Amino acid sequence: MSTLFLRTLREDPVDAEVVSHKLLVRAGYVRRAAPGIYSWLPLGYRVLRKVEQIVREEMDAIGAQEVHFPALLPREPYEATNRWTEYGPNLFRVKDRKEGDYLLGPTHEEMFTLLVKDLYSSYKDLPLSLYQIQTKYRDEQRPRAGILRGREFVMKDSYSFDISDEAFKASYDAHRAAYIKIFDRLGLDYVIVAAMSGAMGGSASEEFLANAASGEDTYVRSPGGYAANVEAVVTPVPPPVPYDDAPEAHVEDTPDTPTIETLVGHLNERFPRVDRPWSAADTLKNVLVMLRHPDGTREPLAIGVPGDREIDEKRLTAQVEPATVEPFGDDDFRAHPLLAKGYIGPGVLGEKNASGIRFLVDPRVVDGTRWVTGADQAGRHVLDLVAGRDFTPDGTIEAAEVRAGDPAPDGSGPLELARGIEMGHIFQLGRKYSEALGLQVLDENGKLVTVTMGSYGVGVSRAVAAIVENSHDEQGIVWPREVSPADVHLVATGKDEAVFAAAGELADELERSGVTVLYDDRRGVSPGVKFKDSELVGVPTIVVVGRGLADGLVEVKDRRTGERTEIPLAEAVGHLRSVVLRS
Repeated sequence: MSTLFLRTLREDPVDAEVVSHKLLVRAGYVRRAAPGIYSWLPLGYRVLRKVEQIVREEMDAIGAQEVHFPALLPREPYEATNRWTEYGPNLFRVKDRKEGDYLLGPTHEEMFTLLVKDLYSSYKDLPLSLYQIQTKYRDEQRPRAGILRGREFVMKDSYSFDISDEAFKASYDAHRAAYIKIFDRLGLDYVIVAAMSGAMGGSASEEFLANAASGEDTYVRSPGGYAANVEAVVTPVPPPVPYDDAPEAHVEDTPDTPTIETLVGHLNERFPRVDRPWSAADTLKNVLVMLRHPDGTREPLAIGVPGDREIDEKRLTAQVEPATVEPFGDDDFRAHPLLAKGYIGPGVLGEKNASGIRFLVDPRVVDGTRWVTGADQAGRHVLDLVAGRDFTPDGTIEAAEVRAGDPAPDGSGPLELARGIEMGHIFQLGRKYSEALGLQVLDENGKLVTVTMGSYGVGVSRAVAAIVENSHDEQGIVWPREVSPADVHLVATGKDEAVFAAAGELADELERSGVTVLYDDRRGVSPGVKFKDSELVGVPTIVVVGRGLADGLVEVKDRRTGERTEIPLAEAVGHLRSVVLRS
C-alpha cells in the first residue's frame, strides 16, 4: 500500500506545452532536474518499472537473453565504427583523470558486437539474441516535451546475430512480432512505418509510431496500406518530357522579384501564358544551405525544388547524415560572390560550373521539364530553361516537403499525413558493425563468415509519456491497467476517524488479496480536492470511503468510463478483485 505523493509537486516547472508532460508533472510522476533530465518519483517509477517488465517478458518469450552494459564506455570501439565522429555534438564525451576519452552511451551496438566476438566462434552458437534495458544519453540541442525528448532516457536495445541473411529474417520477424505484442499490451494506438536508418546504418528499418498530435515524427499513409515516416518517402519520378518544340531559354528583366510570390505576379503581368496563368509550380527555387560534417568542415550545398514546395528540414537532414544542416548566412554569400541572392540559378551552380557548389534537385526535375529560375543577376530570371538541355544537376535529393494528396510511391493511392511519437525502431543492420569490429564465426564448412546483425530499440521511458498522450481526458491521466501505478486508488473523505479506520482496513485487505492500493489518507484536505487529484493521477479504479459508510457502502468509479456504483463495504474486496482480474 502506498500513500499519495502530491503535496508539493505542483511547484515543479513545466517547460513544454505537451499534454503528457503537464499531466505527469502535475500528478507527481516526474520532476525536472535540468533541461532534458528528469527524476522519477514514486508513482512514476512504478509505471516505468511496469513498462520495463512488459518489454522484458516479451523479449524473454522470443528467447532473447538479458545482459547489462555500463553507460560509461571507452572511445576505441566507437572509433572503429566511425561513430565517435559521426554522432557529432549529440555525443556526451568525457575524459578521465588520465585524459583518456570516454562517452556516455547513446546506444550499444559496438559493445554487443564485441561481447559476441569474445564469446562465440561457431555457427553452432547462432542464432543469438541479446538485450538490455539501460539508461542512454544524447546531448539533444533542444530537449523538449519532458521525457518524450530527453537527454537522459531509458531504452531497451536488443541485437540479433545470425550466420546468414536468410537466417536473419527469422530473427527480425520474431522481434517485429514481439514489438507488436509489447505495444498492444501498453495500450498504444500505433502504426508501423518504413523509416530511415540514419546513423545506425543498415539496409532497411521500420518504426513503431504512437499516434499523437504532439508527436515529432510526421508519417504518411495511403488507402492501399502504404505507410512511411515522411523522411523515408521516395518521390515517384515522372517520365522525361519531350522538349523538341521548346523555345530557347531567354533571360528577362524581372525587377523586385526576390520571392516566388513576387516572381509569379510579375510573370503573369509581363509574360502572360495563353494556356493558363503562371504558378509557383512553374518556377525552380534554388536553396543554399551549409553542411557541417562531423570533422568540423563546412560544405555549401544547393538544392533545387519546384517553387510551390518548401524544403523539409527533417527530410534534408536525414539525407545528408551524419552531416548537420546550417543556414547559408551573409558571410557565406560574401565568400561566394557569384551567387546573386534571390536570383540564384543553375547557371553557376554545380560542381563543374563557376561556383563549384554541389547542386542537387528534387526528383520531379526530370529531363525536358521547363522552368523559370534565377539568371544569376539581380533583378533577372531565365524562362524556358529545360532540364537536361540547358542544365544538368549533380544528382537528386529527397528534401522537398511531402504533402497530403501526393501519390504513394507504390501506387496505392493519395497520401494523407499524420503525426506520431517514435516508440520503437528495428534495423536490418547487416554487416556494418560485424565487419568494422571483426565479428566472424566458422560456418558448417569450417570457413570464416561475417555475422549478420539486427538492432531493435524500444523507448521505455518515452513509452510512459506516449501512453499518457494516447490515454487522458480533461481531468487527467487514464492509465491502462497493465501499467497503472496501482490497481485501486482508495480515497478516504471527511473528518470522521471511523472513515479513515475503515479505509485503512480495506486497503490492508485488498493488499493481502493481491490488489495493489494507492491510499489517499490525507487529513485536512477537502473531498473535492481529493476527487480531482484521484482523476489527475489516473488509476483505473477509484474507491471512495466517505458519507456512504454510515449505510455500509463505498463508491466505486471506473476512471475510464466514468461509471459510478455503490457496493457494500463487506463485498468490496471480492468485487474489486474481480474487476482487476477482468481487466
